[in-house]
Amino acid sequence: MSSPCAPVRRVGLFGGTHGNELSGVLLVRHWQQDGAEIQRAGVQVKPFLTNPRAVERCTRYIDCDLNRVFDPESLGRPVVEDIPYEVRRAQEINHIFGPKGSDDAYDLIFDLHNTTSNMGGTIILENSRDDFTIQMVHYIKNALAPEPCPALLIEHPSLKYATTRSVAKHPVGVEVGPQPQGVARADVLDKMRKIVKHGLDFVQLFNEGKEFPPCTIEVFKIMEKVDYPRNKNGEIIAIIHPKLQDQDWQPLKNGDPQFLTLDGEVIPYEGNCTVYPTFINEAAYYEKKQAFVKTEKIKLTAKHLRLSVSEHSTS
Repeated sequence: MSSPCAPVRRVGLFGGTHGNELSGVLLVRHWQQDGAEIQRAGVQVKPFLTNPRAVERCTRYIDCDLNRVFDPESLGRPVVEDIPYEVRRAQEINHIFGPKGSDDAYDLIFDLHNTTSNMGGTIILENSRDDFTIQMVHYIKNALAPEPCPALLIEHPSLKYATTRSVAKHPVGVEVGPQPQGVARADVLDKMRKIVKHGLDFVQLFNEGKEFPPCTIEVFKIMEKVDYPRNKNGEIIAIIHPKLQDQDWQPLKNGDPQFLTLDGEVIPYEGNCTVYPTFINEAAYYEKKQAFVKTEKIKLTAKHLRLSVSEHSTS
């Protein structure tokens, strides 16, 4: 079986969805001034600063998290004076790059993020059945090898993200760390830049008619979010154990140290299966009551991918 697909003509490169994640902010501003490295034949590539007010203040957001308000309710909310800034901004972004779920939406959006966690250069997928995106991740992973490029799948029956990039037909998150908030590290910026470059190269090859045989990739699929131990007042009473700190994507087995109380007591992980934590001790997730995310390793397969014949002959 093959998966014929229309050409990718419009690509968005989002930076500053969170205003204190500087790699994407700096890259987008650079590409707006000089877009030579992101230009690809036959493709409109649009670098875009998604949350300019938060960027100006070097803060994650002004009123609420822009990366969580692309749900139908927020996008359809009447614009009144007291509407949160990010909800109004989400509607503007949906107008420019969407409408979400329509034929007019952008084909592909790379949303560029930083994390304080030791996740390396991670690609975030939202759909386990999107052959185009799986093939692209396979291509990027091979291009970056032997440098690891983990893929996180956030598809989940009850955890709904409503991300900024979900406006596009093919949404892709690029999450690179570790990097403190409000700081730009050259090595982290370089990793992000390479992921985007290889992604755009894949788009160009696909548009030129290159066929991609069936492939399989390993991904980490989100299972659940884990909070810090708290007292009856909801205050944190234990922190990430030193043996778990910085061990993103590494196996966590039953009995392994997980948290450490301020009295020196080790709280071990209790579970009947090995999990792979990520977003460990992410600074931005303290307010979300999240110490790390538990994932499981799974395989995703994509069918043979090619440009649909009618599209190829007319392009």
